[in-house]
Amino acid sequence: MHVWNSLDAVPVGIGPTVVTLGNFDGVHQGHRAVLRSVAEEADLRGLTSVAVTFHPHPIAVLYPDKAPAELTSLAQRLDLLADTGLGAVLVLEFTRAFAAQTPREFVESVFVGALGAQVVVVGADTRFGVRNSGNVETLRTLGVDLGFDVVAVDDIGHNGRWSSTRVRSLMADGDVLAASELLGRRPRVDGIVVHGDHRGRELGFPTANLGEPIEGLVPGDGVYAGWLTRLSLPVDAPDRRLPAAISIGTNPTFDGTSRRVEGYVLDRTDLELYGERISYSFVRRLRPTVRFDGIEPLVEQMHADVRRCRDELA
Repeated sequence: MHVWNSLDAVPVGIGPTVVTLGNFDGVHQGHRAVLRSVAEEADLRGLTSVAVTFHPHPIAVLYPDKAPAELTSLAQRLDLLADTGLGAVLVLEFTRAFAAQTPREFVESVFVGALGAQVVVVGADTRFGVRNSGNVETLRTLGVDLGFDVVAVDDIGHNGRWSSTRVRSLMADGDVLAASELLGRRPRVDGIVVHGDHRGRELGFPTANLGEPIEGLVPGDGVYAGWLTRLSLPVDAPDRRLPAAISIGTNPTFDGTSRRVEGYVLDRTDLELYGERISYSFVRRLRPTVRFDGIEPLVEQMHADVRRCRDELA
């Protein structure tokens, strides 16, 4: 998949294309429904499929105090978009000046001028242009004037709609299982393994701690069954994907104050992961984070967590 980070980077004469538009935060099931329609139209007509997206998130620019936590970083979003089979993604920097374009100005410069769009595929609730003044009907009118077809994909999913907002709510509650259903994949965070307090190793449960910045939305505090993936290893390497008990929280038993994401690879004490880039994907929340009255009850609970984690991942 080609990635273009500005209009100037788009090759001259790339069109005709089938184009879609969206933030695609999380690349959830609703996004995938639109992207499947893009692929079908592109295959049918023998054209290149292109997704146009923005960075940073428009709300973060226009209303920074109301900006939602992103489900995925830009790099993660591009990886997920590549998995859909798109031919290319155009990433446009979102600024206040960019937001001031009328719907026609945006369509003429991006869809028609840069991409030579023959078909534009969008969700039925798509809004674009200054003050979100453009919608599907605006696109249809512009399509007649400028020579492209418009395909609108109706909302689908639970209660009629897949929603990034709903995914964020589920993640905050620790319901990663329900979030997985909306995303069509397990929620995931990426980061570099850094040194922690080494308490886990002393207790017999060495953990891999993620340093900042962490890419992806971290779910609510708790202990989770999940998977640790060593992103630098080949996909077929035996130690690339490993079962893990993942803890999120401040380590209240030790009066911790900083929130951490750390995982213990089941039955492994031989791994040296410091400096490696890894991901944690979450399967199910096992329990909330709690404070224990001493080391002994904590270790007893950790053994129970590992046993349940092993059952969940079997």
